Amino acid sequence: MTTEVTPPEWLDRDAYPFRVAEFEQPAGRMRYVDEGEGPAVVFVHGTPTWSFLYRRLIRRLAPTHRCIAPDNLGFGLSDKPANAPYTVPFHAENLRRLIDHLGLEKFALVVHDFGGPIGLSQAIETPERITALVVMNTWLWSSADDKTVRLVVRMFGGRVGRALYRRFDFTKKVLIPSVFADKGKYTDVVKRHYQSTTRTPDERNGEWRYVRELAERNDWYQSYWDRRDALAGKPMRLVWGMADKVFPEIYLDRWREAFPEAQVDRLANVGHFVAEEMDDAAIDDVAKFLTEHAAGTGA
Repeated sequence: MTTEVTPPEWLDRDAYPFRVAEFEQPAGRMRYVDEGEGPAVVFVHGTPTWSFLYRRLIRRLAPTHRCIAPDNLGFGLSDKPANAPYTVPFHAENLRRLIDHLGLEKFALVVHDFGGPIGLSQAIETPERITALVVMNTWLWSSADDKTVRLVVRMFGGRVGRALYRRFDFTKKVLIPSVFADKGKYTDVVKRHYQSTTRTPDERNGEWRYVRELAERNDWYQSYWDRRDALAGKPMRLVWGMADKVFPEIYLDRWREAFPEAQVDRLANVGHFVAEEMDDAAIDDVAKFLTEHAAGTGA
């Protein structure tokens, strides 16, 4: 069932003025934004973000679209069960349940970071439901041959990394500020809304698990990449932060090679968390694209 919930006291209602709904998943309560009416747009976040990442896009689109932005279990306002698996297939299945629960027959999809594999797997499984795609700094293929990924997993995937993530809140205290290109956009308000979501080591299990998922889910990622033709012909916009240290331009090139008809926004001086740093003109460009295609008229 779906119920509306009272947000926590630390949440700034000026920054995040949306209704927070709740859906009971088998592993815990998933909170999500369901704002506005019209063609549906589903926003899928990665790590260590939550639906707060998309607040400016939601504000811009809600007058004309139904904006649905879940917080994956282990993140944001959703439950953070200590013993949940927090694998990418686990998150993808939770997303599928929510989409089915909401009865979304057609929707546009906006994805970023791990939200790419989570959301795009849904798109490839049911391409007939997808009206348009906005892809921001993400991937969907095996990284088995990627030396940088192997180094990250070796550094942070073991006991030391687990302690950094769980005990010292590494992702939000170190990772987030380090991958902003414009540090001025990492304001105290933004900082508080990411750091306040987890209070105990057990609540950070989902964030650390993603490090292991970089290496342990390669066959799963590649299985969907091999089926990417299911998305051929879908209106797609690649919105890329060109100053991203995590997903540099080589990742964008691979998307462009696979989907040569996709529109491309190269955003200079924008780092990994694209929706945090993109300016109002870029927000307007994405909104215009979704307005033209989210109803399915441009597919």
